[in-house]
Amino acid sequence: MLFYNRGQIVLVLFPSSNLRTAKRRPALVVQADNLSTGLPQIIVAMITSNLSRVGHPSRVLIQIATEEGQQTGLLHDSVIMTDNLVTVLEIEIDRVIGVWSDMSSVDVALAHTFGLA
Repeated sequence: MLFYNRGQIVLVLFPSSNLRTAKRRPALVVQADNLSTGLPQIIVAMITSNLSRVGHPSRVLIQIATEEGQQTGLLHDSVIMTDNLVTVLEIEIDRVIGVWSDMSSVDVALAHTFGLA
């Protein structure tokens, strides 16, 4: 069994909303560390380089020019979309490409997504 930590950015086969197609893309691990469900799966949030998606309270901007942005392994400014979450099998994860250290911003976005704020 593989282990991934909350805040890691992974390259994963991310399903489209129609569940018929998928695209290899970066995603942020959002589930709690050591969730220990016994299932070989993990919850991730989609990351897109489409900056027109920024500006919604459920989304977090990653700027590559910042110290946090440089740790992500991403090539372009991007948006973490906590309103686009999936559970994927760990075997669909190619590799860890970086880390997002500002998980407090993601927690705020997730709270908005789930109506917890």
